[in-house]
Amino acid sequence: MLTMWFSLATVSLACLVQGIMSTEFDGPSIIQVSDPVTMGESPVWDRRLGKLLFVDIHKGRVMAYDFEKKTTDIAAEFPGHDLTPIILYKNSPNVLVAGLGRNLAKIALYNKLADPEILHTVQHDKPKNRFNDGKADSRGRVWIGTIGDEPSRGKLDLNAAALFKFTKGNVTNPTVMIPKVSVSNGIAWNQDGTELYYIDTPSEEIVKYDYYSESGNIANKTVVFSTKGKGLGYPDGMTIDEDGNLWVALYAGGSVIQINPSNGTLIRRIPIPAQFTTSVAWGGPNLDVLFVTTARRYLTPEELQGQPGAGSLYAITGLGTRGLPDFEADV
Repeated sequence: MLTMWFSLATVSLACLVQGIMSTEFDGPSIIQVSDPVTMGESPVWDRRLGKLLFVDIHKGRVMAYDFEKKTTDIAAEFPGHDLTPIILYKNSPNVLVAGLGRNLAKIALYNKLADPEILHTVQHDKPKNRFNDGKADSRGRVWIGTIGDEPSRGKLDLNAAALFKFTKGNVTNPTVMIPKVSVSNGIAWNQDGTELYYIDTPSEEIVKYDYYSESGNIANKTVVFSTKGKGLGYPDGMTIDEDGNLWVALYAGGSVIQINPSNGTLIRRIPIPAQFTTSVAWGGPNLDVLFVTTARRYLTPEELQGQPGAGSLYAITGLGTRGLPDFEADV
């Protein structure tokens, strides 16, 4: 496995090494920490295992990057199934709540004999849809959305998806929280649990809702940032830091941006050596490493020559902030 360092000051390859090097740069640095997969997505830090988990969607794999050992292995595999997202499960350190096609399921890690436990299947009238992104809120409710049929690069069944909310009492009857979505993607809550941020990628907008943690309801949608006309790419996965700023992966934009949602300011943009940057998550023991998943699906052979690390997991250090712990699903 090749590990690459990039200096963000010059946005160029600084050195190419085997393993992780201890090299000093001014400001943030990017490290390639895994070999490429086809469609990396849904990174989540599992503090119980000390690993950054992510998926290779169309291979049906959960990948696990060991922070201490600097190695990556396959923690679970479901051939023939699209797998995303993955969400930590409250009641077991070796079980995840996951999207398996259109199924909400519980899956076991490091247990090849365990079949998925299917909890519920959504959108029977749209069999080509699948789950795409989601997280648990502070009460353990699962917020998870779908994506419309995507037969080829640039082709998508618009307004055919939705964002669902699953609770312990309605696992088989989830609530549609946002209908007529195209690509349900990034979701995050502010630290005091009064605001929910959400992305439907083709809208090119990051929106905010007032969030009521007691009931799990949302209201009063407002746009906090738009990528329209800015040449940035499409907003994809998202997380939030302890200062209340959003971090957003830009699909087809080869970068991650930091946004102040209170005033819509673009604070900084960090280039990633992969055109299809898919999602972000804070990890490491101190939650001060920003992990970035990427994809190589749909890249031409010529494009792959220019970005051989596409599909890899990257780690950004030295950002001067840290994230918040992920909530665990309780359904």
